[in-house]
Amino acid sequence: MATSPDPKPKAKAKPNPREAVVEALMRLAAEQPWNDIEIGDIAREAGISLAEFRDLFPSKGAVLGGLSRLIDTKVLEGDSSDLAEEPTRERLFDVLMRRLDAMAPYKTALRRISYAMRGDVLSMLALNGVALNSHRFMLAAAGIDTEGPLGRLKLQGTVIAFARTVQVWLDDDDPAHARTMARLDKEIRQGERFMERAEDARRLTAPLRAIGRSLMERRNGRDRRRDAEADAEKPLDGDPAAAV
Repeated sequence: MATSPDPKPKAKAKPNPREAVVEALMRLAAEQPWNDIEIGDIAREAGISLAEFRDLFPSKGAVLGGLSRLIDTKVLEGDSSDLAEEPTRERLFDVLMRRLDAMAPYKTALRRISYAMRGDVLSMLALNGVALNSHRFMLAAAGIDTEGPLGRLKLQGTVIAFARTVQVWLDDDDPAHARTMARLDKEIRQGERFMERAEDARRLTAPLRAIGRSLMERRNGRDRRRDAEADAEKPLDGDPAAAV
């Protein structure tokens, strides 16, 4: 009895082009100085044209934003259900450690990029904006709100705390990452104390803010009435019917 031919092997899925560019940049950054890497080098390494690169990212720095989003996805896809009953500090600690674990394959490249960017104020400001977007989701994964003035304060504080932790992590070659975990725990505890003081200050100043809003509303009301009275006293120009 004749045997049927083996089914055709499935073609390998084409890698996501955005991820391919991110991975290409990380490979290059692990081997050569950051400032020597040109967008043409990244395109060649990723196996795409410059036109395709332009459609994906506007600059080399934007590819780092792509890496941040890639890390976000890896962290957010993880199961956090076992943390639901944990204290806030433990939830945040776990989420940020998972972020460092997701960054581990790119550690050599990130170390070289970090050293190259020290003192580059414009690049650091741009990366802070990327970090704010990423950590908004990290805090959400930990069940921490980020809305309102205090929420924004928590968000920026987390970005700074994580950046300080990353500086320790980059030079921490211990597989157990004891120094990194100790630094992260310290940063989170300091952040908690700062937010407690901020909460206290907000409660204490609430009556003053309420008085200020009341005075501002009264002043705006007087201004509106004065403007209305002035408009009423103005003579009508042109066709009187136009004012009806």
